[in-house]
Amino acid sequence: MTESLYIMEPGSYLRREGETLKVVNGDTVTAEIPANGLKKLILMGYVSMSGYVMDYLIKKRIETVFMTPTGRFRARLAIDEHKHVTLRMSQYSQLGDKLVAAQTASRIVAGKIENMYRFLLMRGRQYESDDLKLAAAKLKSLCAVVRNSSGLEHIRGIEGASGNIYFNNFPHLIKNQDFFFKGRNRRPPLDPVNAMLSFVYTLLTNEVLSAIKTCGLDPYLGSLHEIDYGRPSLACDLVEEYRSYLGDRLVLGLINRRLVHPDDFVFRTPVKTEFADEDDMKQSRPVEMKPAVNRTFVAAYEEMMNRSIFYPPIEKKITYRWLIYQQVKQFGNSLETPDVSYQPFIWEN
Repeated sequence: MTESLYIMEPGSYLRREGETLKVVNGDTVTAEIPANGLKKLILMGYVSMSGYVMDYLIKKRIETVFMTPTGRFRARLAIDEHKHVTLRMSQYSQLGDKLVAAQTASRIVAGKIENMYRFLLMRGRQYESDDLKLAAAKLKSLCAVVRNSSGLEHIRGIEGASGNIYFNNFPHLIKNQDFFFKGRNRRPPLDPVNAMLSFVYTLLTNEVLSAIKTCGLDPYLGSLHEIDYGRPSLACDLVEEYRSYLGDRLVLGLINRRLVHPDDFVFRTPVKTEFADEDDMKQSRPVEMKPAVNRTFVAAYEEMMNRSIFYPPIEKKITYRWLIYQQVKQFGNSLETPDVSYQPFIWEN
């Protein structure tokens, strides 16, 4: 049974025959997927379908996500008929309160920073790097500061400072001389490392977004990230605890184990920093993964998400994907039970 399916071949389109979805490219059927058991369909790049297939996906309640070739979220065919009205009422009430929103943001940022410092400390010991150990110590001190912060702008400032410390030391985590990192950049990423980081962060945000909708929360109202048209602020909040230990570790593993190479990427010059529209950015992005490494990346990501980890709240081992769902569920419970605070998942070294 396939629960999540990625379709990445440019120019493909979906065709339905009975209870089977067929991926067609030109005159060739490249894949046949039984619809039974399929919960999520991710279409990357220029993949098309007929209204007939779209209607079938809706009836089968298959969540369908549309992404750019570089992995940036574009749109979602959402099946939203969740009846948990009281949960959303609690979300609007609690996160609409500035004090509660700040307290929630403080816990989210503290969890993010703690996972970053644990990751750097683990690698610092493994690589015998004083620079990584010192950076971990700085992050640990910021973690203590943010736990006692009550103003949203101050909390956001601490998050920014922690990100600067973390990414300033990110080059020490790369043990492959074919790759370099001169700082975090996005929209568009300017080098292969940043391109892969942006890609994996998008995949993880989509995981969180799916869990949010499954639990019945409103993905557009968070606490750390401000409300902005079209931005799923709650998903952007709750993905923070997974960035370093899932996203960054995956990218670094591919680089350091030499599973990706510079010639797996397309480079364009001169580099543009301003674009007329979305199509212009697609055609002019400085770097992008070639289709083959894109498939390798997604395969590694899916393998990671299906690994198991012990989850103390329910005292059993669960997959990373199920962990994300359980954490979102706990976040919802914290909104309905104000005396129970949300606790981000802290990764053990």
